[in-house]
Order: sequence, then C-alpha cells, then structure tokens
Amino acid sequence: MTAKNQNMAARELTRLHLQLVAIVLVAILATCHAGSIAVYWGQNDGESSLSDTCASGNYKFVVIAFVYKFGKGQTPELNLAGHCDPSSGGCKCLSKDIRSCQRRGVKVLLSIGGADGSYGLASERDAREVAEYLWNNYLGGNSSSRPLGDAVLDGVDFDIERGGAKYWDVLARELKDMGKEKDGNAVLLSAAPQCPFPDEWDDGAIKTGLFDFVWVQFYNNPPCQVSAGPRAFLHAWKRWQSVPAGQIFLGLPASKSAAGTGFVPAGKLTSQVLPLIRRSRKYGGVMLWAKFYDDHTGYSDAIKRHV
Repeated sequence: MTAKNQNMAARELTRLHLQLVAIVLVAILATCHAGSIAVYWGQNDGESSLSDTCASGNYKFVVIAFVYKFGKGQTPELNLAGHCDPSSGGCKCLSKDIRSCQRRGVKVLLSIGGADGSYGLASERDAREVAEYLWNNYLGGNSSSRPLGDAVLDGVDFDIERGGAKYWDVLARELKDMGKEKDGNAVLLSAAPQCPFPDEWDDGAIKTGLFDFVWVQFYNNPPCQVSAGPRAFLHAWKRWQSVPAGQIFLGLPASKSAAGTGFVPAGKLTSQVLPLIRRSRKYGGVMLWAKFYDDHTGYSDAIKRHV
C-alpha cells in the first residue's frame, strides 16, 4: 500500500471512529432524557377533555381522579368534579376518550383516594372486596354498572393520604394477581406518596415490589421539596430511588396555585433540577398536578423536551 493510500485509509478510519463516537453520545443523551410526563385529570371541569389531553402529545400517563369513597362497607363512588355525573351513568361516554388515549399509546389509570374523601381498608377481606370491585368496574372484569363504560383502564393509582396504613399491600397483590390470572393482561400500579420517607400510608404497599411507577409528591412538604435546597432535596430523592419500584417520578404542581408550596418554575426545573436527577437509575420523569393548572400555565409544553 502506498503512503497516499495509507493516509486515505487512516482518514477513513478516523471518520468512522468519529461517527461511532457521535452515535454513542446520541444514545447516551437519549437515555438521559428518556423520561415522560404523567398528569392527573378529572378534578376541574374547566380543564381540557380527556381526549384532547391525550392528543396533546405531552403525556405518557393520564391519571383519572378520584374514586374517593370505598372500603369499610361503603359503596364506592367516583368524583370527576363536574366533568360528568357517575351516579346517573353520565361518565360512560368517557370510554370513547379512554380508547382514543390508549390508541395514541397513552396509559390511562384510575386514582383511588386523594386528599379528601372517605376511604380505608378494615381487613384483608375488605381489601379483596375492593380489588374485586375495581377489577369488575374499571379493569378487565364485567359489571352492569361500570362508571366509565366498557373501556378497560390500564391500571390503578394509589393516592392514599388518609384512612390508615393497613392492607394496602393486600389490595396491590390482589389487583396484580387478577390481571395475571383472569385475562393475562398486566394491571399497572402506581403510587403517589408524599416526599417525607417512608410514606405514612403507602409504604407497606410500595414495599411489595409490585408498583410500576411511584410519582412522589415533592410539594406541600417543605422539608424535602426543591425549595429546601439541593442537599435536602437530593437526600429525599435518593431515598425514594431505593424503593422496590420500576420508576420514580418527580411530582410537582403545574402552577403556584396548584399547591400550597413546592412550585418550581419551568426554567429552573429544566436547567437546575432535572440535570441533578435524570441520570438516576430509576428516573421516570415528572408527574404534574394537575391538568387544569397545566392548561393555564403551559408547564408541560415548557418542560417536555427536557424531561
């Protein structure tokens, strides 16, 4: 081989090497930005429709909130804050929207609990009965009184903020087992604990290792939210990374008025906060409370390319 040919071969190898390095860097960056956004929907009739929420392309998960009354012998009740009246069958029309979301690849979950309401589990039997109700009325089972119609939701979100800490683990196991045994389709489970670790109510359920997603509420909790400073915030974040769950999300209010404390301006989130946590092994993305507030601030639009 002549010196000229050797130089050409060397240049070609260098070019190929640089291309390979570029590909690897792109892959690394893609991995670092592989998060998604979850949003709660249903607690303000002034927010976008469910179908429009999913059509925005901003969210991978939409959580319908809430079944606020259940357990302890109570007849379960869904409250969608003026969107529709479940008691009269007026929410069955949402089946069309739910299926539209699912066709777009958006997972739609049902949240049980919430900050207000009347709920709790009195025993293991009670937990099994609630699981059966949720399965037959919202998931893969059958019932003549399905509040959201015949659409099959993708899973259940545990936003447990009262009602005691017992038997939520039993409810989680029952729901997971029903998905496996009755139709072979997995029931996704998520939880929305407060950022003080461990959570007062959800801890026992999360320890089962059955939860696919945990969106931690880093708001209304000054000691561990972002405003507490990087050290306190990261200490809490790292503790939540230790739980046996699939992915951990940073839960935030979508506007100042969405929570008492904990709002993080979009610019600060993308430039100062997310760079601290995106490389975490279980990082899943950002959860927003809630769609109504996001509609008014455009928060998800501002952050989605950085999550």
